[in-house]
Amino acid sequence: MRIGMIGAGYVGLVSGACFSEFGIDVVCADRDPSKIEMLRAGEVPIYEPGLEALIRSNVGAGRLSFTAETEEAVAGSEAVFIAVGTPGRHGDGRADLHDVRAAAEEVARCMDDSYKAVVMKSTVPVGTAREIGELISKHRPPDSFDIASNPEFLREGSAIGDFMRPDRVVIGVESDRAARILQAVYRPLYLLETPVVLTALETAEMIKYAANAFLATKITFINEIADLCERVGADVQDVARGIGLDGRIGSKFLHAGPGYGGSCLPKDTRALVSTARQAGAPVRIVETVVEVNEARVRRMIEKIEAACGGSVSGKRIGVLGITFKPNTDDIRESPGIGILAGLLERGAKPRAFDPQGVDAARRLFDGVEWCEDAYAAMEGADCLAIVTEWNEFRALDLARVRRLMKTPAMVDMRNIYELGEMERAAFDYRSVGRGSIAGSE
Repeated sequence: MRIGMIGAGYVGLVSGACFSEFGIDVVCADRDPSKIEMLRAGEVPIYEPGLEALIRSNVGAGRLSFTAETEEAVAGSEAVFIAVGTPGRHGDGRADLHDVRAAAEEVARCMDDSYKAVVMKSTVPVGTAREIGELISKHRPPDSFDIASNPEFLREGSAIGDFMRPDRVVIGVESDRAARILQAVYRPLYLLETPVVLTALETAEMIKYAANAFLATKITFINEIADLCERVGADVQDVARGIGLDGRIGSKFLHAGPGYGGSCLPKDTRALVSTARQAGAPVRIVETVVEVNEARVRRMIEKIEAACGGSVSGKRIGVLGITFKPNTDDIRESPGIGILAGLLERGAKPRAFDPQGVDAARRLFDGVEWCEDAYAAMEGADCLAIVTEWNEFRALDLARVRRLMKTPAMVDMRNIYELGEMERAAFDYRSVGRGSIAGSE
């Protein structure tokens, strides 16, 4: 079996590599020639654990190839997946479908009369798959293709495992022929008895948005509970465990912190809000989630200001973590980026380190001193902020940290250290949704 993957970004690369691992011949096309050159040279333009080895293995086996020509990906393929970006538009928050439409037009021009399933892999508003089907039908006869929706549910940092051992596969189709092709594509997962949700186009699209909105809601809910815990003397980690053990709730995404970020949850929640308003059925809960999350960075900056005596002006602030989560180089809408911007606006002198995000982040700011490791970032600091929970930040030598810092004040936005531990180390320690420790210099 052969499939074409239009778009060699995060979703296209991971999906294409994993499909080839299933034994399918995959041709990934991307309009960026420099990206194709990198991939052909064995270089991967994004950081995702295990992806580089997976790509090299399947390129070596002859099952995975890369091209800048859409025609090469379309020719001979039974299914063509569209996996291009859908960034949020400024102003109304709706998904920008320019690249999706352009990709569909190109696919339509490259198709011959042999039947193909054209599959939307990009995250798109409800109704987009049907719109793309109508667009392609202007170029190709209706019996030469079917449109399908197959949303992705990949977490950055663990995407390969998510693809190979998913909670479910969602397939939106309107024909038995397209359903059979996609069932064949996912046959290895059927053998593992992975649940497959076979549904209508619009329902598949809605499942993707509803899932991300619900996850964003859980994160925002526990963040607001954390703020309340701080006021009433409760411990948000114990609260999260207490409610997470309820099978109706579950423990995932109940970790208090600086808010959600990345390439999915922010844009998808805003896009759902926009779609709902346009449809005359506003989603008030999700609207509030967006509003609360956008204010979360300011709340974290206020914690840093409090640790610095009320102002960060002229203060040296060490910042550990720029990416929105560990095990990725993605800084899109990351709380770390917002925190750095806010610190600079308030006259602080930030020194920052991230294991993967520095190269992308340094292009965004003047005034941030970028460091080679965690300890360099905290040298001479008036306060140290842990923003992203990279593993290497979980076991810092606290005695060394204290010696390096001008003032032993830490704001732990991921609650990775224990209160008793920080009290013994004599830190002024502030976390999220738990008590604070007043240390001594």
